[in-house]
Amino acid sequence: ISFNSVDSSLSSLKNCQSYINTGMDIATRVALDLVESFNDVEDVNSMENVMLEYAAMDRELNHYMKAIEETVNQIKREKPENIPDLKSLVKEKFTALESKNSDSDLQANEKYTYFKDQVKEMRKQFCHQSDNDNEAIEQIDEDIAVTQSQMNFICPITQMEMKRPVRNKVCGHTYDEDAILKIIQTRKQQKKKVRCPKIGCSHADVKGSDLVPDEALKRAIDSQNKQ
Repeated sequence: ISFNSVDSSLSSLKNCQSYINTGMDIATRVALDLVESFNDVEDVNSMENVMLEYAAMDRELNHYMKAIEETVNQIKREKPENIPDLKSLVKEKFTALESKNSDSDLQANEKYTYFKDQVKEMRKQFCHQSDNDNEAIEQIDEDIAVTQSQMNFICPITQMEMKRPVRNKVCGHTYDEDAILKIIQTRKQQKKKVRCPKIGCSHADVKGSDLVPDEALKRAIDSQNKQ
């Protein structure tokens, strides 16, 4: 049995997934724009709903691709004499996967959690400039409130203002992208792990895959420099 057409379809579906990812990136940037311009509560909530819709599409697409891949692997493994009904088998597996859906799946979507984190960080950096944004102020944790007036834009590695800050998803600390990647690359060549450069942090295995752009902090730095 030839699966060339199936492989072609899977490739097309993966392209669709890249469009979903692009849409989620755009929605995140729009939400950050809204927070920065202090028009954020209702409009950011609407962008969050957009993110959840994208997350649902992403989940459905993942389930469909998984159903196809499992069906192909099953046929290759069993090697039936007659060509089975591929459409029926895929639909059966897809339905089984979809039946286990829950809201927590969407909440756990990586780009959705990034959206939530960045909006929170954006409010941490900017809501002190607005007296009317009470809802945002209420959402700020006590530790954030303490550090809010003493925002630190300095990279713990270079001791200079960060140009492209990235946040470590594991420990939450930020560094300048070029500086941390240079350390990771050097340690990799030495076959050594990288300890988080932030003083007092116990995280001892920083990986490049754990780093995400901290757009909120970048905007706060740019805003301060403009002032």
